[in-house]
Amino acid sequence: MTKTTVPNATIKRLPIYYRYFQFLKDEGTQKVSSGELSEGVKIDSATIRRDFSYLGALGKRGYGYDVDELVAFFKKLLNQDKRTNVALVGVGNLGNALLNYNFARTNNVRIAAAFDIDQSIVGTVKSGVPVYDVSELKEQLDLQQIDVCILTVSSNAAQVTANLLADAGVKGILNFTPVIINVPNNIRVHYVDLANELQTLIFFLDRDKSLNEDEE
Repeated sequence: MTKTTVPNATIKRLPIYYRYFQFLKDEGTQKVSSGELSEGVKIDSATIRRDFSYLGALGKRGYGYDVDELVAFFKKLLNQDKRTNVALVGVGNLGNALLNYNFARTNNVRIAAAFDIDQSIVGTVKSGVPVYDVSELKEQLDLQQIDVCILTVSSNAAQVTANLLADAGVKGILNFTPVIINVPNNIRVHYVDLANELQTLIFFLDRDKSLNEDEE
């Protein structure tokens, strides 16, 4: 099995499985049934079986899933068995929040460098992370072997900053801005739009309320 043979929808669920198995291990649980796993991750059993079918024989008939084995399996699959450093570009309110959080529950992912144009914070250390001038972007990314950047700049600076990241040779951008950025095809961009997610949640709540009122 290679990651390229796994559907994108399945890949997006892999971290959910990993986090839940890690949670069970931390709680001292040694095994979990398919039904308990489905309830724990809120994913139906058929989807879990289909996802796991791409990954090999992960469970045992009549036993369920061995928690320690699955933690080790997903840790290796998701490259969580080695440290991954990422950079943050844009140390505003959201950027500061991410620096303060710094993936506290994920031991192997860390924001190692931050970048901004504000000279009042350049050269300082925020939540243990040094802040560099954007002009040092390529130099520091090369020096620290960072391939992934989190983009938290203002909307009007998003594309210009994305161009700088592309020139610096990044391979992945986690874009928190609402702007659809244009980058070369060899750079993967994932979008995190908090306002969009909140609006979607409110829409579903309003729809569910309307359906319940119609049934009454």
